[in-house]
Amino acid sequence: MNTPVIDPIAAFLGQWSININIWSILFRILLSVGLAAIIGCERSSKRHSAGLRTFILVSLASTIAMMLDVFIGISETVEFPLISAATIIASAIISVNSVLFSSRNQIKGLTTSVGLWACGIIGLTAGAGYYTVTVISFFALLCSLSFFPAFEVYLKNRSNHFEVHLELISSTYLQNFVTTIRRLGLTIDDIESNPAYVNSGLSVYSVAITISSAELKKYKTHKEIIAALQTLDYVYHIEEMQR
Repeated sequence: MNTPVIDPIAAFLGQWSININIWSILFRILLSVGLAAIIGCERSSKRHSAGLRTFILVSLASTIAMMLDVFIGISETVEFPLISAATIIASAIISVNSVLFSSRNQIKGLTTSVGLWACGIIGLTAGAGYYTVTVISFFALLCSLSFFPAFEVYLKNRSNHFEVHLELISSTYLQNFVTTIRRLGLTIDDIESNPAYVNSGLSVYSVAITISSAELKKYKTHKEIIAALQTLDYVYHIEEMQR
């Protein structure tokens, strides 16, 4: 017979936090809402559409669903957590629908959507009374959203491959741009015309570039390369695309 595993934080708090009662229900909801609010504030501070209220609601719904499953499992001996499973599937659908593709073929909202889904799972662990897993998972998620982006930007800016959104004043200058790119020690992997800018008066492209020059790899960042390309007379606008 397997020995039941007691959550360390629950063991510290006492038996009331392990059982389903008015105090444990309040504690789990407050824990879920509090942690989700911190994640939501982090997203709102960066002007993402899914912010404070969205994260709180998803986490709260997941916590309530898990507590209901635990209660039903105790009273009705139902083993499969049906309600919480449906809730996390619903939050996954909401997360997928929050991903957008901009006119510049850029994916927007992907990190927020995954964070929303992860916050729902943290809500499930809070509702199940696994406080240690909840707290550790919360800090892992918060660090991923708050501290890793700067390191990710550094890695991307030092990568040999990047993609740019290019606006030329006329399509006749595309060959000039390709020639300049090659002279700089860069290789064009792909050029795709962007149909979203038809009739705008500009020729707009998505260009995948590889840094093939050893000198550029050593000293130049994407930002510096793009700044140099922006000085070309026939380039109306150019910027790196974020994926």
